[in-house]
Amino acid sequence: MSDQGTERESWGPYPLILAGAAVGVVAIFFVDPRWGGFALGAVVMVAAALRFAGYGGQLSVRSKRTDVTTLAVFGFVLVLTSLLLDDNELKAFILSLFAR
Repeated sequence: MSDQGTERESWGPYPLILAGAAVGVVAIFFVDPRWGGFALGAVVMVAAALRFAGYGGQLSVRSKRTDVTTLAVFGFVLVLTSLLLDDNELKAFILSLFAR
């Protein structure tokens, strides 16, 4: 039999991102929610960078621009939120930006 007509499905970096997300969730529950959220956001931003670089595989859901933008924004928000959990000065600064 010949595989010429069938296209193989590429997983690409998907297992790496899945493993990193699992480590982030475990860190949220067993280590510290702040560091777990930071790790989870960092993994999502790595996924955005890999998707931007063309290593999509199973990370490719929509167009490249939409995937990269969505992953980057969600990753940035997760990292920012995790940094704001215990930092009252940074939290006050961010809230003062939106209070105007």
